[in-house]
Amino acid sequence: MEHGFFTIISRSEFETLLRGFAPLGSETVDLAEAAGRVLADGLIAPHDWPLLDRSCMDGFAVNARDVFGAGESNPGYLECVAALPIDKLPDTALMPGECARIATGGVLPEGADAVVMVEHTQAMQDETVGGTIEIRKSVAPGENVMQRGEDARKDAEALAAGTVLRPQEIGLAAALGFEELSLRRRPRVGILSTGDELIEVSRTPKPGQVRDVNTHTVAALVEQAGGEPVTYGIIKDDLQSLSLALEKAIAENDMVLLSGGSSIGVRDLTVRAIEAMEDADILAHGVAISPGKPTILGRVGNKPVLGLPGQVTSALVVVHVLVLPLIRHLMGDAQAFSPTRRCLRKAELARNVASKPGREDYVRIRLEERDGQPPLAHPVLGKSGLLRTIVQAHGLAVIPAESEGLYASELIDVWIV
Repeated sequence: MEHGFFTIISRSEFETLLRGFAPLGSETVDLAEAAGRVLADGLIAPHDWPLLDRSCMDGFAVNARDVFGAGESNPGYLECVAALPIDKLPDTALMPGECARIATGGVLPEGADAVVMVEHTQAMQDETVGGTIEIRKSVAPGENVMQRGEDARKDAEALAAGTVLRPQEIGLAAALGFEELSLRRRPRVGILSTGDELIEVSRTPKPGQVRDVNTHTVAALVEQAGGEPVTYGIIKDDLQSLSLALEKAIAENDMVLLSGGSSIGVRDLTVRAIEAMEDADILAHGVAISPGKPTILGRVGNKPVLGLPGQVTSALVVVHVLVLPLIRHLMGDAQAFSPTRRCLRKAELARNVASKPGREDYVRIRLEERDGQPPLAHPVLGKSGLLRTIVQAHGLAVIPAESEGLYASELIDVWIV
């Protein structure tokens, strides 16, 4: 049976199909390996953090009432009764008119509710303790103080399930004493390159042959997104070879990417190989983006299988636009498909760029930095089989499907990739 293209669907419709795949289960991971991963369960604080009121600054712990109205022209004067060690609880309570020298991170003594920065004070004698301190700035209660439980309250949720762990969230987990975290699994992504013309990178190509580029570029992007790439090498363009390799990859991974089998010459082979699997279906064959129109989406059981274009630039654009968000979605990132997950820079387009309405165009962009102005965005045009267009580019500019192009001098968003 001859398989033609399915009806072309929009990128948003394709994304809706991708969202239909359920996020993966959870696993326990050491805190040191948790960066970039997604919390499977909410993080419940085992105690308040900070444990007690602590100073944010080097200075003097005071009762704010004692320095009300103090300023450069009208300083207040307090007696310093203690120099508080940072690693011990204070054993001194402040009485009215008293203060205590305190370091950043030190615990406030009883009777103190604020800290005056050392820059706004002057010791009237050389003594560390027992002298008079001139206060040249008033403070409000709680000023320059990290208050007990301000970061996290005991038995309350400090981080919600689905949170992507950046260094700052890792820091909060460490502060609360979590050595291990329950995280969504990283997807194992099987990568197959198909084509009789492909050879290993170590070999010298003859006329009509090309080295297998997609295995390496796609694997690098998968790892960058947080997935675990598993490569299966080069698969010949015959149904038996492809079916056997696909069956093995599906069994061993959470999703599978095939590059090279979605173009006109061999697209039927990829579709037939997917459909031959048990409990399989073709969900989409064609998406209204350029480059990348002939992308295939299949489902085998509960696992996604994507057929990527063989041309390297087309394949990379599809991976950035559709595959990397899917990987993050499987990892439990609720915002995986949101534009907020893209690193965008404003730039001024250097020349007009035409586009055909009805599809989203992803134009490769080279940025030229300028002093005091947004960078110039130079379109890098060329055929989708050329590596040059993506190597020279810093990012992508998206031309909406309803647009006929972008105009020179227009301020655009460049998606840094």
